[in-house]
Amino acid sequence: MPNGLLKTITPESALIKKYNVSGPRYTSYPTVPYWSDNPSREQWAEKVRIAYNGTASGQGISLYIHLPFCESLCTYCGCNTRITTNHSVENPYIRALAREWKMYLGIFGSRPRISEIHLGGGTPTFFSPSRLEELMDEILSSSELLPSAELSFEAHPNSTSLTHLEVLHRLGFRRMSLGIQDFDPRVQAIVNRVQTFGQVEKVVNHARATGYNSINFDLIYGLPLQQESSVVGTIEKVNRIRPDRIAFYSYAHVPWIKPGQRKFTEADLPADDVKRKLYESGRRMLEDAGYTEIGMDHFALATDALYAASEKGTLHRNFMGYTASYTGLMIGLGVSAIGDTWDCFAQNVKKVEDYYRILENGRLPVFRGHLLDKEDLVLRRHILNIMCRLETSWGKNDMKVPVLDDCISRLSEPLSDGLITLSHSSLRVTGKGKAFLRNICMAFDARLWRNIPASEIFSKVV
Repeated sequence: MPNGLLKTITPESALIKKYNVSGPRYTSYPTVPYWSDNPSREQWAEKVRIAYNGTASGQGISLYIHLPFCESLCTYCGCNTRITTNHSVENPYIRALAREWKMYLGIFGSRPRISEIHLGGGTPTFFSPSRLEELMDEILSSSELLPSAELSFEAHPNSTSLTHLEVLHRLGFRRMSLGIQDFDPRVQAIVNRVQTFGQVEKVVNHARATGYNSINFDLIYGLPLQQESSVVGTIEKVNRIRPDRIAFYSYAHVPWIKPGQRKFTEADLPADDVKRKLYESGRRMLEDAGYTEIGMDHFALATDALYAASEKGTLHRNFMGYTASYTGLMIGLGVSAIGDTWDCFAQNVKKVEDYYRILENGRLPVFRGHLLDKEDLVLRRHILNIMCRLETSWGKNDMKVPVLDDCISRLSEPLSDGLITLSHSSLRVTGKGKAFLRNICMAFDARLWRNIPASEIFSKVV
């Protein structure tokens, strides 16, 4: 592994110390800092057209819509946001999203079938219910929702009204994700994400009464001032509400990217071994409550679609996180949103003003991306298999990509530490290795190994 991972040490605390390096989260491969072969707008449009006319026309497309506005800054956040209390920003942004969607309709050339829609942010419920309805009417009036389509949105407990829930449910949404992070008042105060257990419980009760059948909670371990008692108290409260799925993930400390994280210092963060204990305590509590660990840092009840996908082997990971199925085309609308045709990525500009200007000039607002070559496609598949199925295998065609030999040779350290089992043509992650999925994937990250960064660009792995 990069950054000094060449010693063989086996105790748990020593493993954490050994493998806790900076590394990607692998929502894509290649990872964004290593995108190099940028497609032009015309190339991206052609890739979309090809993907749409291929499998996507039958299986449907995925649609991610980025709604960046928040009324206050959560200082742990690594997302692309715009902080404002001025709600006059809603109308022009909705109009811009409609303009971008019409451009893609022109590329498709026919009425698209949609298998998945996710409203992310920012805070989607910053927008009024009527504005969200206007947006979804624009999308749904020009497309066809598949019977199995999954519609979901992210919500802040403090800004999600009963009207939000009713309007979005009427439009087809059945899954809601709430950013909880931690219920400890001291932790909430330092990260500026204050919401009471009562507020959260009220929103969830309203959602369930309205007809939502999948509730997700986002929880973070490793936050400033967080102690084991914080995590235990939080998960005790979470288990009382019993959401269907939980993302329990590591805080990514990247103040060189997100200056808001400089409102506290590294001294406020739990030490590496303490941070891992926070996760292990939380994991045990969740498993004791009937949750199953899915992929990396995700948990689900047996009644949830994410669990079923994991059991069936259809679990997929993309820029929206883990999803229950794979689609051959994902369109990203809005500032900083990323689209994926499997062999090409494209990301929109990150500033709202640039987004408006480019759309007004009649152009797609993409500004960077990556055209995947043959090597990229092979390695992407292996990394996805590890992230979603905890195993991967390779055959003669894979071995035609010379770099795969180097990738396999880098697995000697995880093998000797009991993180994986390895045969001549396959890899399987052990129970012990689940905590180090990102490290195992790093062995297959040829672009990272060719250009190990001189300075930190990723958060710590553990």
